Amino acid sequence: MSAAVQILNGLNYILVLILVAMGLVIIFGLMNVINMAHGEFFLLGAYTVVLTSKMGLGFWVGFIFAPILVGLLGAILEAVLVRRLYHRILDTILATWGVSIVIKQGIILTFGPEGLMVKPPMPEMVTFAGISYPSYRLFIMGVALFVIAATFYLFLKTDFGLGARAVIANPNMAASLGINTRRMYLTTFSLGSAIAGLAGATMAPLMSCDPHMGLGFFIPAFLAILVGGASSLGGILVGGGVIGGAQNAISSVYSPVVAQIVVFSLAIIIIRMRPEGILGRKARD
Repeated sequence: MSAAVQILNGLNYILVLILVAMGLVIIFGLMNVINMAHGEFFLLGAYTVVLTSKMGLGFWVGFIFAPILVGLLGAILEAVLVRRLYHRILDTILATWGVSIVIKQGIILTFGPEGLMVKPPMPEMVTFAGISYPSYRLFIMGVALFVIAATFYLFLKTDFGLGARAVIANPNMAASLGINTRRMYLTTFSLGSAIAGLAGATMAPLMSCDPHMGLGFFIPAFLAILVGGASSLGGILVGGGVIGGAQNAISSVYSPVVAQIVVFSLAIIIIRMRPEGILGRKARD
């Protein structure tokens, strides 16, 4: 495998990791909720594609419906469960962990414990700059860049983003100014869930779809947030680049196990030196 192909594969992984981490940090940053079921939302996005493929509807139907269905599930979860646990961070961790177990076991009962494969929807190779590269991987990178850019625009350039930042800064003051904080929480949780579902749908043709696949992206995404800083969206780009780039580069030379050990060690060192993350802001007394 040429160095150019390895770089493109690494960029592909980093962008998908940023997508997963972005959905997670949106929920945590606004609602102070660590959603332990986020990896399972990624899982549900992938299995939506598996289901539509089995039904003969094809990949693209699942790709479109995955973020919609997972976003709706996120809205239901926020309204039924998470809403009652705000400001009780340990309770939200336990509750969403329970939801993750239910989702995982539901997948096992429905599809079985074995890994399932989805046929790549774009098997063609694209030749450029003297290399051949799968067109579907280029499609994934394009989708990821578009969603990342759209999310930044939404939170930094729109009235919704202004309201969201106001709720993050001071929810009581935002409520007194007429911002519907309950609706903001519901929308944000649904949006973060939908992004995870979209990431799962895009990765379904590239990996074995099994009930534990979400964990493989949830842990690196969480590390990316800690390394980059949970207080800013920009931190996700830095954290995703550091964690995803290190893991991909090391696993291409050594085994994935060695890569995980090195990545965890690197994350520990960075967090020890910068507890608030590389781009994080120190808490004021």
